[in-house]
Amino acid sequence: MHGRVTSGVSIQALSSGAISGAPGKRWRRRCLGALALCVVSPGLWTSDVSRAARAHPVRIGALTESWGPTPPIAGLRDGLVELGYREDTDFFLGVRFTQGDRTALAVAAQELVEAGAGLLFADSNSTATAVQHATTRIPIVFAAVEDPVGSGLVQSFAQPGGNITGVASLDIELGPKRLQLFQELVPGLKRVLFLYEATDVYAQEAATAYREAARRLGMELVEQVVRTQEDVQTMLSHLRQRQVDGLLAPRCCALNISGFILTAATQQLIPAMFATNVYWIERGALASFGSNTYLSGRQAARLVDKILRGAHPAQIPVEVNAKIQFTINLKTAEALGLAIAPDVLYQADHLFR
Repeated sequence: MHGRVTSGVSIQALSSGAISGAPGKRWRRRCLGALALCVVSPGLWTSDVSRAARAHPVRIGALTESWGPTPPIAGLRDGLVELGYREDTDFFLGVRFTQGDRTALAVAAQELVEAGAGLLFADSNSTATAVQHATTRIPIVFAAVEDPVGSGLVQSFAQPGGNITGVASLDIELGPKRLQLFQELVPGLKRVLFLYEATDVYAQEAATAYREAARRLGMELVEQVVRTQEDVQTMLSHLRQRQVDGLLAPRCCALNISGFILTAATQQLIPAMFATNVYWIERGALASFGSNTYLSGRQAARLVDKILRGAHPAQIPVEVNAKIQFTINLKTAEALGLAIAPDVLYQADHLFR
């Protein structure tokens, strides 16, 4: 299975050519399982690092609860390439998917460890927690994680401790501004639905921030907790009857809530705002405001580079992706009959046509 990566969006796979070499084939077979597909993208190692110091390619095991390689994973791969690492010689990237099933993450993380990963990469709080519980020995790098200190992943930003470091995001802090932009983008927006999975701690915190912002903006936030995909589909099936005139998507992949929100928004012609950039916009979402998670992955590649050069994760400070982007899909806005005010267009970092 082959594919390409463009604009931070992974398409089918990360590998750009045939996978060769017995070590990579064995790694791929060991990563494959009933829960997910495994895509192997060969490795990268800087030219000025002694080849004698490492006899075999580094095996990087990435864990995601999505259905395919996510923007942070694609960004990691591209960031390493940009640093001069070579594919098909120096590392293999095994991606383990749990397809929206958060309960499968612990098993998937353990299987990556048992498959011989030399470094683990996590693209969210839930996946970072899963790999941290799976090993205290193998280096871990995360990206697009909220509040890594408060969640117990690291001891502090300056001195993470343990075997983990990474790149944090500011999604919860950006919630009030996201809701404000949504209101400016959609005149008359009054009743907005925020749907999230019952065990998503950070969506609960985001709901609190949204609730307070909605009160200040004279809006009503309709919160709905869901536990199954059937709950999600039922809740989204008759939005007009529920008098909902806007949708807020959560960041996480659990239960494919964001995917169902995009489908409902498209079919029922209801505006939807997302927290992450590029991916959902390219698929028809009206707007997004938040960190570009693809860039978080690229930023994390520099931390991986430091580890491969001999640094210990405990001594590598956690970084923050401060690149915040507001993106509007003009084609979707036209389909919704929205006349976007010039001052709102001026605030946008990207206009997708």
